Amino acid sequence: MTAKNKTEVWLRGPLDDVPALLQPVAQALLQAREELHELMAGFADQLLWQKVAGMASPGFHLQHLTGVLNRLFTYARGEALTAEQLDYLSSEGKVAENTTTADMVKLFDKEVDKAIAQLKTTDEKTLKQERGVGRAQLPSTVIGLYVHAAEHTMRHLGQLLVTVKVLKNNS
Repeated sequence: MTAKNKTEVWLRGPLDDVPALLQPVAQALLQAREELHELMAGFADQLLWQKVAGMASPGFHLQHLTGVLNRLFTYARGEALTAEQLDYLSSEGKVAENTTTADMVKLFDKEVDKAIAQLKTTDEKTLKQERGVGRAQLPSTVIGLYVHAAEHTMRHLGQLLVTVKVLKNNS
């Protein structure tokens, strides 16, 4: 959250064109984006792939935040992952040479924008529809995938926050 706007997204009122039942999902994703921008501002690119106590690197978390949103929203549409999405998944956590923190934040921003656009076009009547997840087609629903996307994003943002703060403190 920026110093300019200390009110969390969920307390700013409803988002235009987002169905009522999906407001919390959209608000959580926008909150994550704001917090990510504040956290990663000025973060040194040479620290992107550093690990703290064997935990995942900031680079992994940034890749994963983007990738998981993309994949979960794909499943919510009832689609299978593409070869490109599977390639991205397999690259998560691998050092991406010449990739900057700013590049990774921009990719996350684009994915949040796509997710919000999808939420805006989601008919609330479809939220209980079953959706399969992964190769095993594990059972979920449209609403389950959206809520998990928001929850998973915030979970990894929290892990990223701790890792980044420790790395900044140690450097």
